[in-house]
Amino acid sequence: MRYLKPDFYDEFSCLAGACPKTCCAGWQIVIDETSLDKYEGLSGPFGNRIRNSIDWEEEIFFQYGSRCAFLNEEDLCEIQKELGESYLCDTCKMYPRHVEEYEGLREYSLSLSCPKAAEMILENQKKVTFSEWETEEEEEFESFDFLMFTQLEDARDILYTIIQNRDLNFEKRAWMCAELAKAMQEAVDENQFFEIDALLEQYRNQDIKLLCKKYKIEAPHARYARMKREIRVLQEELEHLESAWSVTLENLAELLYQDGEENYCRIYEEFQKGVGAKSDKKQEWEIQKEQLMMFFVYTYFCGAVYDDAIWSKMALSLFSVEWITELWMYQWISEKKTLTFEDKVELAYRYAREIEHSDLNLERLENYFTADKHFV
Repeated sequence: MRYLKPDFYDEFSCLAGACPKTCCAGWQIVIDETSLDKYEGLSGPFGNRIRNSIDWEEEIFFQYGSRCAFLNEEDLCEIQKELGESYLCDTCKMYPRHVEEYEGLREYSLSLSCPKAAEMILENQKKVTFSEWETEEEEEFESFDFLMFTQLEDARDILYTIIQNRDLNFEKRAWMCAELAKAMQEAVDENQFFEIDALLEQYRNQDIKLLCKKYKIEAPHARYARMKREIRVLQEELEHLESAWSVTLENLAELLYQDGEENYCRIYEEFQKGVGAKSDKKQEWEIQKEQLMMFFVYTYFCGAVYDDAIWSKMALSLFSVEWITELWMYQWISEKKTLTFEDKVELAYRYAREIEHSDLNLERLENYFTADKHFV
């Protein structure tokens, strides 16, 4: 069995009670079968409390005021306090550590929805590298497509090279990633899987500068039309896990889009000159978008082996980076042209909590991306 993790993975340390957004509030916490059996066998008053705090049909902890029944006033877990970490369910033991499983490979990552993980991802100035190791363990999956998975891994390595090519501005990198994913999707849709190998070889050997000559900068008015279309998806087609998210989207739509295209283009241009790609903070801006893109591509791209949806995996990555930065622009203009690093971290993990932690939202976005391959 092979294992893979980003270089900063082992540096994570939970903020516990100091966390600005505890993971024990706002979400349902699913309990694994082993932990349920363990809780069922506990004796004494605390054992009774645990059993009475579980929805046994749904296999989740009850919540009170959107907080886990065992989250105390200090934002610490009473189960860990009373019984120790070994009695935490798998969800609580793992988070924000995340595992993607493929036959012969386990990939570890940190969830962007965690404030500390989001801070680590955004403050990293180095190009992301990965640690890999092997064990004697073996596990087989039914109907696993090794050919496609190998192609996806190869493509992802090429995507990493593109994403971390700091000689190009980020928009060009994003465009190249989109073009590669679209071409791969077309080959899959036409059952021309062996054409993918030739496509990947072309990307490995092609002159990047020559390829970029095909790139056309998205004009602010085109971005306005696209983002105005997408805000309706975020507001009307996706579920909102927290009421504060609904308020944020409503305020963003009013501030950025309500006064029309000309006003949006003015704000966008000022934002780019103030803290974005045209400012003296250009390097910081480009690297932070790069780190977000690396996170989303690493986490989602190879999952296409299970549904052949290569484009929608890439589209989710592009969409997520775009909307996190759109949230940054909203924060900047609403706070009198001020945007702190802490603001960036908060808006990144709030976005991830609403999108990544809802299977319904991920499914609806995938359907949207499948229908629209030209939003980037």
